[in-house]
Amino acid sequence: MVDKCGGLPLAIVVLSGLLSHKKGLGEWQKVKDRLWKNIEDDSIEISYILSLSYNDLSTALKQCFLYFAIFPEDQVLEAENIIQLWMAEGFIPNGEERMEDVAEGFLNGLIRRSLVQVARTFWEKVTVCRVHDLLRDLVIQKALEVNFFDIYDPRKRSISSLCIRHVIHSQGERYLSLDLSNLKLRSIMFFDHDFRNMSLINFSSVFQHIYVLYLDILGGTVPYAIGSLYHLKFLSLRGIGNLPSSIGNLKNLQTLCVKSEFRRLCQLPPETAGIINLRHLVAWYSEPLVRISKLTGLQAFKDICCDQWKDVDPVDLVNLLELSMIDITKSYSLNNIRSLKNLSTLKLICRETETLPSLEFVNCCGKLQKLWLDGRIEKLPLFPNSITMMVLFYSKLTEDPMSILEMLPNLRKLEFLRAYEGEEIMCSDNNFCQLEFLSLGSLANLERWHLATYAMPLIKGLLIQDCRKLKEIPKRMKDVKLFKHMKGFI
Repeated sequence: MVDKCGGLPLAIVVLSGLLSHKKGLGEWQKVKDRLWKNIEDDSIEISYILSLSYNDLSTALKQCFLYFAIFPEDQVLEAENIIQLWMAEGFIPNGEERMEDVAEGFLNGLIRRSLVQVARTFWEKVTVCRVHDLLRDLVIQKALEVNFFDIYDPRKRSISSLCIRHVIHSQGERYLSLDLSNLKLRSIMFFDHDFRNMSLINFSSVFQHIYVLYLDILGGTVPYAIGSLYHLKFLSLRGIGNLPSSIGNLKNLQTLCVKSEFRRLCQLPPETAGIINLRHLVAWYSEPLVRISKLTGLQAFKDICCDQWKDVDPVDLVNLLELSMIDITKSYSLNNIRSLKNLSTLKLICRETETLPSLEFVNCCGKLQKLWLDGRIEKLPLFPNSITMMVLFYSKLTEDPMSILEMLPNLRKLEFLRAYEGEEIMCSDNNFCQLEFLSLGSLANLERWHLATYAMPLIKGLLIQDCRKLKEIPKRMKDVKLFKHMKGFI
């Protein structure tokens, strides 16, 4: 079978991805027979192998794979974004397991079959992905066959009325000038950076029943009428500023992502706290949502740019798993984060040259596994034993942090970047028991690293960058794999 692939790497990896899901020689023989059946000479068209792998997918996985063709060519895609879109479209079953976990399993299944390529990973999760150009051609062809979506072609004065998903890559104003009154749209996606006049969008009629509204444009004001999209489950506004109060009417919304131009802060109205089914909220916003504790279904709350927690007791946010805050100053009050009993991922990023506020609350987050701290730390707190991965950036600690960190029984990955200003670090015996990867970067004063004989027994990866005064690494580290850069490390 490899020989028939003619030495084409894509054909080989896609075929192997197909075979990896087949158990036993008999099933492999069936795949071989299907290949040989369509061969007229000694080679096989790669398009046939790709189609064979696509046809082997379940109905749900086919729908998920077809979605990749919607995005512009050569665009790398945020895995989280794809997963949330699949959920909004109804591709992911809602059962006992979290839909996000099921969707992540679907994505990993497509990756294992080599139908989707991994562009970047972080903290052991795929964060950015893409499809190969040849696979994208196949996906577009399959999508057109089943009327999965229609990409607007400005050269034509019409768009398919059979498709429930419309995609606009250019000339959005011309698209909106068409007669769209008889369409039964469920998803509309704009990737047109020349489109700015959102008032042209007829929210009250044409788009009234859509589940997905994706506006990747530059600028514009969101009209009040957006609040009439009662069925909306996914709303992404990139290049947009403030939202109207009518946003609170979107009771079925699961994902709200607001990214303004040039990282300018937007304003979310207090009514945002009335979106009772919201699961993912991503917004660089400047005004605190005083009643945010009403969003009991919230699972990810990201890119907060204000002192949110001083006025909120988040004890009812029992489903919140991921929290990230940016532009933090020392005056912030973060103590109420201790009430987030199921928080598993926390990311805190200071404004440039700023100091993080007291972090004593962290030890109360008993289910915290992944922690990212970016900013000067006056005193390193005690951490919960649950932590498995930690990043310390620009902490500028003056005392050796190893005496605290080495006691964490489940810590597997640890990264320092300008985190310590001392000359010496010391790792004691029988500590860092689970550590597998360690990164030391830009520790300008570090001269000595003492590593006890029985410390870091499971270490298998090491990265040291710009530690110019470090005279040598411990002898035991010389057999450990050395990384040259951070990609794929943490």
